Amino acid sequence: MSIITKSIDVDVPVQTAYHQWTQFEEFPKFMEGITEVTQLDDERLHWKANIAGEETEWFAKVTEQIPETCIAWISRGAMNAGAVTFQPLSNAKSKVMLQLEYNPYGFMEQIGDATRLVTDRVEGDLKRFKDYIEVRGL
Repeated sequence: MSIITKSIDVDVPVQTAYHQWTQFEEFPKFMEGITEVTQLDDERLHWKANIAGEETEWFAKVTEQIPETCIAWISRGAMNAGAVTFQPLSNAKSKVMLQLEYNPYGFMEQIGDATRLVTDRVEGDLKRFKDYIEVRGL
């Protein structure tokens, strides 16, 4: 099992950062490779992605959700789990921290893990989230 922990400061209040992160169906707008997220109910999500040219899909379950503080999940199919936490830095600035645990399955995923591809993707997704939310100015 591999673990990645990354964070980014965003120039929006913590309420705005948290609210935007809970708009799961908008994830394809800032997450590389994610083609669709469908929220099935308050706890279950269906994900579709194109990873290294291969279409894949999986289900995730939200295991903890504390407003303006954290969201945690576990997935079946794409074996991963993690949490996103939100910390106010000021009235207009927040820290978003993502911890992702995943099991590189198969040769291509093991190569991606060894070459920091997943870490780079997480960093890129957080930067795109920052750009996305700051431009929107919610």
